[in-house]
Amino acid sequence: MSYQPIENYGIIGNMRTVALVGMNGSIDWYCAPHFDSPSVFGAILDDNKGGQFQISPIGDQRCGYKQFYWPSTNILITRFLLPDGIAELEDFMPVGLPSDSPWYQNIFIAASAASGVQCAFPLTCRPAFDYGRKSHETLLDDQGAIFNSGSLSIALSAAVPLTQDGKGASRLSSRLKKESRKSSF
Repeated sequence: MSYQPIENYGIIGNMRTVALVGMNGSIDWYCAPHFDSPSVFGAILDDNKGGQFQISPIGDQRCGYKQFYWPSTNILITRFLLPDGIAELEDFMPVGLPSDSPWYQNIFIAASAASGVQCAFPLTCRPAFDYGRKSHETLLDDQGAIFNSGSLSIALSAAVPLTQDGKGASRLSSRLKKESRKSSF
């Protein structure tokens, strides 16, 4: 992977932390649970060891990209402008929830194929806790994956089965046509 320019990133957040979402559908920076916590995804600093989460459409052709926010929200839309239609991701973090809410630290991602396009959305989640310095254990089940570094655990809930990919999880998603798949962690 090559590094993206900083202007290729949108930002989502919950007023306690933020994630940088690239135009290629990757989350390359995320610290949890707070802004000043060690990183979980840090590919913006080191694309080999930094960790990242990515979901984006694949195809044989090149595509254009566009990012924008739904008006008056923190919902980031990343559109993939394919020759035969549009695919898109919606990324957001809930704002204003109490810290004891089970949804307080979630990142929600919905992938959809629109405008008649059919495409697959592969998913890759490779966390690298504490700037890639801490090891972690990966546990998979039929609901997703749990990544446990001892001091911090994150869970990935996916609508498609995942396979173990080293210390991460991945999935080559089935083709979508005018429907969506949702993931959250």
